[in-house]
Amino acid sequence: MILAAGLGTRLRPLTNDRPKALVEIAGRTLLEITLARLRAFGVREVIVNVHHLADLVIAYLKAHDNFGMRIEVSREDVLLDTGGGLKQAGWFFLEDSASADEPFLLHNVDVISTVDFMKMVQAHKANQALATLAVRRRESSRQLLFDEQGQLCGRRAGHDQKPEIARPSQQTQELAFCGIHIISPRLLPMMKEEGIFSIIDSYLRLAASGEKIAAFRADQYYWRDLGKLADLQQAAQDLEQKVLPHSKRC
Repeated sequence: MILAAGLGTRLRPLTNDRPKALVEIAGRTLLEITLARLRAFGVREVIVNVHHLADLVIAYLKAHDNFGMRIEVSREDVLLDTGGGLKQAGWFFLEDSASADEPFLLHNVDVISTVDFMKMVQAHKANQALATLAVRRRESSRQLLFDEQGQLCGRRAGHDQKPEIARPSQQTQELAFCGIHIISPRLLPMMKEEGIFSIIDSYLRLAASGEKIAAFRADQYYWRDLGKLADLQQAAQDLEQKVLPHSKRC
C-alpha cells in the first residue's frame, strides 16, 4: 500500500494544484518513483489511498494504464491518517485466502530510499514479527523507543517531552521511523481504533500486550523524506550525482 492521501502542505505552492503524489523529481512523479521501486522487488498489486485532489491521481493512473500493475484506489472523504487509511483499505490484503499469511509493504509516497525490501521481509519473517519498521538514527522531534532486542516499547514526541512507555524496558534507544513498514495481515483485525488514527497508536497498544513490533535498521541505506521543497531539490541533485541510483521507469 502507498500512503498518498496527505495534503502536502509543506510542499506548497507545488501542491496548490496537484496532490503530493504527483509532485515531480527530475521529471518523474513521487508516485511513479515509488511504484517503480515496488516493481523492482516483484510487487505487482498495490492499493493507493487518496484524498487531496484525488481525481488527478486516478486520472494519472488511468492515463498510464496503472503502469502495468493492478492498482486499486482507496478514496478518503476525510483524511484518516496512517492507521485509519490502512484500516479502510484492509480488505485488499484479505481478499486472497491463499496469501493471507504473506506480509505486505506499507510505504509513504513522500519517502525515497534504497532500503532493501527483501531484507526487511526476511528479517520480519525471521523475527516472527507482527510489523517491522524501517528506522534509523537521525535528528527528529518524533522518536520511537526500542529495547535491546529491537522491539518497540515506546515513543517520544518532542525533544523535551517525557517518553510514552508502552512496555517497560531497562534500556532503550531512540530511532526515527522511515515511513516504510512490513506488516503481517493478522494485524488488520487487531486494529480496534476507529476513524482517524495513527498506525503508531495501534503498534504501541499491541506492543504493550506482548506483540512483536520490530526495528529494521536502515542506517546504511540512502533515505530522504520529501516533505519540504529543499528536500525535493536535494533529492534531484542526488539523482544527478548518482548518490541515489535511478530506478527503472515503470
